Amino acid sequence: MRAVVHERYGRSDVLRLATVPRPRPGAHDVLVRVAAAGLDRGAWHAMTGLPYLSRLFFGPRRPRNPVLGTEVAGSVVAVGAAVTGFAGGDEVFGFGRGTFAEYALVAEDRLAAKAAGLSFAQAATLPVSAVTALQAVHDRGQVQAGQEVLVIGASGGVGSYAVQLARSAGAHVTGVCSPGKADLVRSLGAEHVVDRTREDFADGTRRYDLIIDIAGNPSLSRLRRALTPHGTAVLTGGEDGGSLTGGMSRQLRAVTLSPFIGQRLTSFIADVRTHDLHRLTALIEDGELAASLQRTYPLDQAAAAMRALETGTARGKVAITL
Repeated sequence: MRAVVHERYGRSDVLRLATVPRPRPGAHDVLVRVAAAGLDRGAWHAMTGLPYLSRLFFGPRRPRNPVLGTEVAGSVVAVGAAVTGFAGGDEVFGFGRGTFAEYALVAEDRLAAKAAGLSFAQAATLPVSAVTALQAVHDRGQVQAGQEVLVIGASGGVGSYAVQLARSAGAHVTGVCSPGKADLVRSLGAEHVVDRTREDFADGTRRYDLIIDIAGNPSLSRLRRALTPHGTAVLTGGEDGGSLTGGMSRQLRAVTLSPFIGQRLTSFIADVRTHDLHRLTALIEDGELAASLQRTYPLDQAAAAMRALETGTARGKVAITL
């Protein structure tokens, strides 16, 4: 099969199109013919091997799995001996392994039926980014109607879903983004937009009941200044915390500090399971959430798609289509 591979860590120029063996499903795996694969920050971390601590999972010297990608939508080709919930021809989406390819494996408990109203490319934007937003806004943030919510990184993949989810819950949403993406963030439901290049969300003008910090890098003191006395900040990323641990050290400090203050600081790593994919499908079918697909690239232009992600020029979600 054709696949996008990288034999060493680096920027998008390490990616190349190659022919590799088609994977074979284990007992609990589903083999999916890939129609589309979404791009997310996890793919960037796997490509670059940064922060270095992440190489404990990706491979210490070189990638254990040379094929990138986890978000996938497509059709079932074959199932493992223990799989009971899927059959050949089913249209599905989920969290797989090596999805920048013509075929990919997905564990049965990380897969769900695709909503009929979504294209494959739209469905491929959901498994990592929308699940992360769902868990940040609802599960960790416990958003309530009428709250003031700030989303830092509102124009990105996770942020574009976090804005929608907070707004659909009845919250008043403010998004932080670059000026060229303000129109996108407003279209997603944000009532206010903060220009991250000229404005400071922590200047005291407004205080928030809930802050969703997605790959942002404000200090904990700035986040606390922007929170109400009993507000909650959910940290889901951070890219400038150094090459060794990245944003993980800031998240650890937040969780350590939280028990000693009135505000709640929390962090998590999203875990994509079928249950949450079903939650997303219900929200989409009820009109509470829309796929945030902004652009697609063919498989042989995967490097260009990754450049759009790593340079910050992507708006919302980007997908590779086959």
